[in-house]
Amino acid sequence: MGKGMTISEKILTAHTGRETRAGDLCIVPVDGSMATDTTAPLAIKAFGEMGGVRLKDPSRFHLVIDHAAPAPNERIANLHSLMRRFANDQGCALHDIGSGICHQVMVDHRKVQPGDVFMGADSHTPTYGALGAFACGVGSTDLAAVMLTGKIWLKAPATIRILCHGKLPTHSSGKDLALEAVKALTISGATYQAVEYHGTAVEGLSLSQRMTLCNLVAEMGAKTGIVSPKGLELPYPFEATYADQDAVYARTIEIDASSLRPRIAVPDSPDNVDDIERYQGTRITYAFIGSCTNARHDDLRVAADILRGKHIAKGVRLVIAPASRQVLIDALADGTMQTLIEAGATLINSGCGPCVGSHEGVPGDEEVVVSTANRNFKGRMGNPNASIYLGSPATVAASALHGYLTNPAL
Repeated sequence: MGKGMTISEKILTAHTGRETRAGDLCIVPVDGSMATDTTAPLAIKAFGEMGGVRLKDPSRFHLVIDHAAPAPNERIANLHSLMRRFANDQGCALHDIGSGICHQVMVDHRKVQPGDVFMGADSHTPTYGALGAFACGVGSTDLAAVMLTGKIWLKAPATIRILCHGKLPTHSSGKDLALEAVKALTISGATYQAVEYHGTAVEGLSLSQRMTLCNLVAEMGAKTGIVSPKGLELPYPFEATYADQDAVYARTIEIDASSLRPRIAVPDSPDNVDDIERYQGTRITYAFIGSCTNARHDDLRVAADILRGKHIAKGVRLVIAPASRQVLIDALADGTMQTLIEAGATLINSGCGPCVGSHEGVPGDEEVVVSTANRNFKGRMGNPNASIYLGSPATVAASALHGYLTNPAL
């Protein structure tokens, strides 16, 4: 058996100052942490109940108002006010309405770096593994302990390696690859384990596409997800952490990306994944491009390329929520957003609202939705009587154009 280390083990070893292997219990210094308007109020309350008066390090803690922003009612408005007061009193960063989705904001503002240990009170915090960070979603009480001490208690996870061979076809993307991985592992197949992506298919992926891969490890039950940094390009110098050749893995899954056709997750589970062609022609009424999974600039460009000079089908509404203010600015600057709006898309605030069903875009009874988000459990978008399919930005745009689920490669 090999004695080498996985990427997660190396990062945890560097932070604990001692060799840390899968299964070891450890107390780990945290480089950064974050809470949103769905989790911050509880974390702030727990922080006070733990005797917290001052944050351990205000510069490493971030509050993001993104799940119901601007506030849709008085109750949520008061929760937002609580967060603003806390940030003002503590001197920590507050990313207010319009800043964007928490995970995109952290990356846009370089609040998480390769090799970091980052804790977020949101289940899709593993998204930062695209940078080569060890990032985990935690509950509000656990986050309160991080706020108080600057450390986290955890068990070092075993790692599942996903080897992605070949090169993705033209009309397939990181989202299709991620959905195929969720299908292979199922929604509980990686519970409290790390997922490590390797192989030629991921080496050529952009940071954005790598974020999609790591985002969906939450749909496998994983503790964290990391993409091997080979081929990663960032706008700043960084030190990459690689797994050893003889690293020990709990298991290895292999995917032939070169033959991967556009995928679709069928109601009502993210692991209910199939070829979209099996559902070609299924009528839709609502198309959504947004969420922390697929709402970045390259995602919007893909959709704009499909819709340029055309118009979405009659009876379909296309809602777009850019991942962040910076993404919106970039999409405005190069004409991407104008193309989408001219095609009939409705632009809404950068945030998570439609994905979780908390704000701006709840479907009606019996509606059929195709979405770029990460979850399609019954009731996920706010109505248990709607049906939600998950696909790539290309799949959503092509489906909105035709009025039915459409393979963008056709």
